[in-house]
Amino acid sequence: MANLNLKHIYKVYPNGAKAVNDFNMEIADKEFIVFVGPSGCGKSTTLRMIAGLEDITAGELTIGDTIVNDVEPKDRDIAMVFQNYALYPHMTVYENIAFGLRLRKLDKEEIHKRVTEAADILGITEYLAKKPKEMSGGQRQRVSLGRAIVREPKVMLLDEPLSNLDAKLRTQMRSEIAKLHARLNTTFIYVTHDQVEAMTMGTRIVVMKDGFVQQIDTPKNLYNYPGNKFVAGFIGTPQMNFFEGTLLKKGENVIVNFEYSEAEITVPYSMLYKAKPTYLDGKTKVYIGLRAEDISLAPDDVKNSKAVVKVIVSHKEELGNETLIYGDINMGGDGYVESSTRIIIKDNSGRDLKTGDIVDAALNIDRVHLFDRETEVSVLPRIPEFNYLDCEVKGGKLKFLGAEVELPEAVKCADVKGELLLPTDAITFGGALKADVVSCENINGVNLLALTLNGKRLYAVVDAFNGEKTMNIGIDFKKITIISNGENVVEPMPALNSLDCKFVKHKGTEEVDGKRKKVIRFGFEVADTFFEAEDSAAQKIFAVLGVKKSLLTALKMECGVYDLAVSDSGIKATVESVLDYGAEKFLKCAIGENTVYVKCDEERSGEIHLAPDFDRVGIVETERAIKII
Repeated sequence: MANLNLKHIYKVYPNGAKAVNDFNMEIADKEFIVFVGPSGCGKSTTLRMIAGLEDITAGELTIGDTIVNDVEPKDRDIAMVFQNYALYPHMTVYENIAFGLRLRKLDKEEIHKRVTEAADILGITEYLAKKPKEMSGGQRQRVSLGRAIVREPKVMLLDEPLSNLDAKLRTQMRSEIAKLHARLNTTFIYVTHDQVEAMTMGTRIVVMKDGFVQQIDTPKNLYNYPGNKFVAGFIGTPQMNFFEGTLLKKGENVIVNFEYSEAEITVPYSMLYKAKPTYLDGKTKVYIGLRAEDISLAPDDVKNSKAVVKVIVSHKEELGNETLIYGDINMGGDGYVESSTRIIIKDNSGRDLKTGDIVDAALNIDRVHLFDRETEVSVLPRIPEFNYLDCEVKGGKLKFLGAEVELPEAVKCADVKGELLLPTDAITFGGALKADVVSCENINGVNLLALTLNGKRLYAVVDAFNGEKTMNIGIDFKKITIISNGENVVEPMPALNSLDCKFVKHKGTEEVDGKRKKVIRFGFEVADTFFEAEDSAAQKIFAVLGVKKSLLTALKMECGVYDLAVSDSGIKATVESVLDYGAEKFLKCAIGENTVYVKCDEERSGEIHLAPDFDRVGIVETERAIKII
């Protein structure tokens, strides 16, 4: 059995098209992972790179403890089931299943044992003597699975194996594959364009679009907490209703206005604590998402709801156990054409509605989803990036949420009133401010704390939480932003330094056994300073760019502020200023046209030398924005 690790995986074709862009994921042993997305999103390409059937342009793929980028498919200990069965028509089922084992020269007894066990698992024992043409599509797919099972692989890869089957067989085979995963107890990676398959089979789902990963999560979390409008619309049947609208905060409530209609509802502000305040100005456009099952026409629901809109019915679809009602919240709309006012409702009320009927619909406001109109990213992320807080700077002190803290020298500014952008990871623990803990939510391994400071809400992320009721908190000032009149009066220190660099070849000589010999060294040149590259780093550069092109390609070296150190030799830099954040000091330095930040608790000035920690350095190809290392 094996876990997989995909780090910065890219697939770029010679014409420059990126089929897969910066794919990162850790897959645990025995997981059932599903890649889902529309045609051309890169899901099958990713699977084929895992299988070794497609070359990886850049990145690192590990199966178990072995990097397999250059390992042949047959040596990766994986098995793959394709969309078409690819069975040999002249062979019996037994011979088809056994074929790969014979190529591996296993003895007859072992082959027979594995084939009969696989046939028993798949329920095709009685067909072993038959030819594929004598079998149905579902039975042939079982044979294809059997051929993979007998390999006893560490990883099973399945590329849309059910797409050629009819609906009934697909449903049956979904259950069979899920049962097979439980029985084999190995890692499964499954590709499909069918979101129903993804939701019913995967322990985690990877949603992809245009070569980019949109979201990785459990089926339940994808459904309940979509990270963007695409995921929200792709997951769930029928597709989520999307309306355009605005949000206006009034006291402790927010008025949700549906554009192009007279519909309007009110929700408590507590629902929108995580939203950026600019979304609540009544002007910023958002998408309002509601699933069909979160809208009710039942009289009792309408009577008890505080969020009711009028709907004009256009048509309906009878599905037996439920009815889909199509309509429009714009009384002049037709409900047939997909628009920002069309609405679809799953109705179980049993009412006999007709075209043209106007009915009240109750919206479940606890299930409302909001997305940015431009970026389509969720306005209410599960883990907010920032706390957006009103603030005032006066006499070198920062006032917010009724608290007051002394600003360190690095961020002192003139007296202003404005907005504090306080990242959730910039709240430190053990400081002078006392906050009450409202709740702690573990979100995919991250602990999100909801705090109150002087009765006002605040969010923070923490590595470990022991159930404290109150906590002393502080601020990592190098991460904050203070905005006044639309301008940043305090900006965060960049967490990442970026330096222009080249991959170069140095020719020289060195003494070996008393004789001078010619040697060639490959390495990185930064500001006329040469750093010899480890063999593994050089091989990654060559693998992505080729030997000749690697010496001509513009690169960027990326490293964190803690990954550069003041040294006796190295890159020449000029100290521009010392940034004192109280607990830490940093040097702001110029290297040619690049600016870098370096942690240094000593006072420095003038020219210094800096040495990167190459165990923590990243290398990016500038033109295609590919992370090579």
